[in-house]
Amino acid sequence: MKILQPTDEAIKFAARALQNGELIGLPTETVYGIGASALNSAAIRKTFDLKRRPAENPLIVHVTSLEAASNLVSSIPDAARKLAKAFWPGPMTMVLPKTSLVPDEATGGLSTVAIRVPMSPVALAILFESGLPVTAPSANMFMGLSPTQADRIAPEILSGLACVIDEGPCHFGIESTVIDCTGSDLTILRPGAITRRMIETLTGLKVSPAAAEERRSPGMYRRHYAPKTPIRFVEALGPFDAGIGFSEPQSKYQFQLPKEPAGYSQRLYSTLYSLDQMSRLQILVESPPDDPEWEAVWDRLKKATGT
Repeated sequence: MKILQPTDEAIKFAARALQNGELIGLPTETVYGIGASALNSAAIRKTFDLKRRPAENPLIVHVTSLEAASNLVSSIPDAARKLAKAFWPGPMTMVLPKTSLVPDEATGGLSTVAIRVPMSPVALAILFESGLPVTAPSANMFMGLSPTQADRIAPEILSGLACVIDEGPCHFGIESTVIDCTGSDLTILRPGAITRRMIETLTGLKVSPAAAEERRSPGMYRRHYAPKTPIRFVEALGPFDAGIGFSEPQSKYQFQLPKEPAGYSQRLYSTLYSLDQMSRLQILVESPPDDPEWEAVWDRLKKATGT
C-alpha cells in the first residue's frame, strides 16, 4: 500500500526514498506535494515528467530552517530575515538569489530559488531524517487541482511515487504565499495565507503585485489549480445549480463555505474536488467579498476559471 500512516518506520522509508533519488508524496500544511531531493537533477526531472509540468516553471525548495538554506542562497536581505523569523515554519515562500548548489532544473533556469520551511510536523520529520532540501510541487497533473488529502492524489501521480505519507487534511488548503525578496521592494508572486497586510505591517515596506509577464515562482500561469469541470462566477446560486455558496445548500450539488477567508481557503480545493466528481456541466461559484483579505481566494478562483 503506497499511502502510509506517519509512523517512524514510514518516515524513515520516505527519507531513504528521497536519498535514493525516488519521488514521494509529501504532506504539508498547504497541499500535498511530490517530494524529490533538491540536489538531484535526475529526481527533479522525474518530477516534471510525472506532472507533465513545463521545465520553465520553477519549484519550491523545502528546508528545515533559514540556516539550513544558507548554502542554497547567496544572500539574505534583512527583510527576508524578518519574514523568516515571523512566518517560518509556515505557509510562506521567499525567492532569493541561488548558489550553484541548486540545480537549474529546480529553478527553471533562473538565478533565484524559492525557499520555504513547512509547518507540517511530518514534512519536517522527513526533511530532518533525509538530511536533504526537498522540492515539492503540488501532487497533481500540471494545472489540475492540488490535493489536500492523501487519498485524492490522482492515480497517474500515485503510480510514480515510492509512497505517500498521510497526515490527514491540510491545515491551510491552498499553496503558500510567495514573496520575491531580491529587489529593493518586496513583490508578492502568489498570494496565500500570509497576507499582503501582514507582510507590510511586519517589514514596513510596500508590497507590490507581480508583473503579468514575470514567472519567478510556481502558480503564475493564467490557468492553474483548476478542476476539469468549467467554473463560472454568479451573484447567487439557484435551486438547481451545482456550486459553492455562502447560504444553506438547496441540494446535494451545493456546498456552503465559511464567510471568512481562512476557513474558505481551507475547504476550497476539497470542495471543488467533490463537485468535479459529480459530472455536472459547470460549477457555479458565488463571488466572494471584494476585500484585500480575500486576495488569495480570488487568485485561486480566477486561476481555476482561467480569467
